[in-house]
Amino acid sequence: MTSTGSGSEPLGGVRLAIDVGTVRVGVARSDPHGILATPVATLARDEVRGSDLDAVRDLVAELAVVEVVVGLPRTLRGAVGAAATAARHYGKLLADRIAPVPVIYIDERLTSVTANRMLADRGIREKSRRSVVDQAAAVTILQIRLDQLAALRSRR
Repeated sequence: MTSTGSGSEPLGGVRLAIDVGTVRVGVARSDPHGILATPVATLARDEVRGSDLDAVRDLVAELAVVEVVVGLPRTLRGAVGAAATAARHYGKLLADRIAPVPVIYIDERLTSVTANRMLADRGIREKSRRSVVDQAAAVTILQIRLDQLAALRSRR
């Protein structure tokens, strides 16, 4: 797992997770206690106007978010490829809009694959999955982060 947080992240509060894709962005949120991740939205990428980034910014303000977690899709060997570079770029653009709320990165290899399998197992057809797979991947990314924070709390 990759985290670029400062190590002094607040343990409580609402968090958002972002699964950055080339066409869509999945968004998930946590409850204020940091126990459960739930899907929020699938946003269309808008590289020209940045309306997807603005929508995330608005959610951060509306929900009083304490941290945004961006999935970093490394290769299976752990290398930083084009998708991870694009996710970091998206995270930087988002960080500029939501400062001082921190943006951190979590290694999210295979979350979209896992989300697709889970949805298929539930009988959701491939065409219908497209609209929710990014949300499901964001939920997985956020749950990884929430589990990290729970482990930190248990050590204190």
